[in-house]
Amino acid sequence: MKLFEELKWRGLIKDIAGEDIEKKLNDERITFYWGTDPTADSLHLGHYSSLLTAKRLSNYGHKPILLVGGATGLIGDPRPTAEREIISKEELNKNLLGIKNQVNKIFDGKAIIVNNFDWIKDMNYIDFLRDVGKYINVNYMLSKDIINRRLETGITYAEFSYTLIQGFDFLHLFEKYNCILQAEGSDQWGNITTGLDLIKKKTGKDAYAFTMPLVLDAHGNKFGKSEGNALWLDLNKTSSYELYQYLINTDDSMCESYLKIFTFLTPDEIIDIVKKHNENPHLREAQKILAREIITDLHGKEEYEKALKISEILFKGDIKNLDSKDIESVFKNVLNYEISEEMNVVDLLVKAQICSSKREAREFITTNSITINGDKINDVDFVISKSVAIDNKFIVIRRGKKKYYLIKFK
Repeated sequence: MKLFEELKWRGLIKDIAGEDIEKKLNDERITFYWGTDPTADSLHLGHYSSLLTAKRLSNYGHKPILLVGGATGLIGDPRPTAEREIISKEELNKNLLGIKNQVNKIFDGKAIIVNNFDWIKDMNYIDFLRDVGKYINVNYMLSKDIINRRLETGITYAEFSYTLIQGFDFLHLFEKYNCILQAEGSDQWGNITTGLDLIKKKTGKDAYAFTMPLVLDAHGNKFGKSEGNALWLDLNKTSSYELYQYLINTDDSMCESYLKIFTFLTPDEIIDIVKKHNENPHLREAQKILAREIITDLHGKEEYEKALKISEILFKGDIKNLDSKDIESVFKNVLNYEISEEMNVVDLLVKAQICSSKREAREFITTNSITINGDKINDVDFVISKSVAIDNKFIVIRRGKKKYYLIKFK
């Protein structure tokens, strides 16, 4: 398969602009760009799917430009329901640095990374109206889906103007770098076509674009910060173990799609994996391979093996083989409770809201349903102290088979 055919096979092309885009991608070596606004200090798995598409183009021989929107990030593109919260310049610059580092790592330093603030900051308002606004009809802007959906509830002038700035970005990159193609998620189609229109009107030349479908989970939710289910690419925000757990629990119905989108496995390899998975879905081989490929590509083989090790330790209940850093990472989202001195286990279970009453606590203990750092506790007089804590700091309590709680000594 040539590049365009493979992108289609992987489900990575939704909208296209340019009659001979297939030839451009398959037979020429062109410069293209993908962009994002630094609304957080890390990219997430939703961005990663698009970045991998850009990486596929790069691996094929096309030249990538990754744009981080220092200017557009100060405004925020229109959301379907309400205006984005404006972030400070200080926070934006911090976010911008974090994203640049991640992009550099993903592309092994081979991508040109640009910031649209660098060419917007010295442009005055009158020049912007003359050089950009004059070429884009208001009726054309109102027809954009994302703008049209906000007309009833209201849209600010700043949000309304966002598409002009992104269109100007494309024009700038077209003129400075001979960047002739933009590739983005499908929610950016309206902004992309503004850029195509601006380039045509100002230069008389054609540019190209394609969008990728937004990646959804089995419930139809997209991956993202606004959805509340972001899986960050920053290890300090989402550990390799957390990412492994999410991927290993991927719904069977999504495995084939995710293997195509998120991995560099060949079509033949993916077809073989899916076939074997469908024969024995309970073995979760597709999910295991998906986790291995994503974590290894993002964070390296060592992090993948670490995630695997932690998962095996927890499956066996051998908590004592985890160090403090791993415990904080693994259990950061479970119910936490702090104590400053030793405490009877029954009292602690009630105070930490692990059990609703002392009677219930005693019942769980005497029926071997409570473990402390992996050891079953059946003594209602057991005392929780630093001497039984991991690194004199952490107590991991498990109630039943799956409910974990973290106790911290101050």
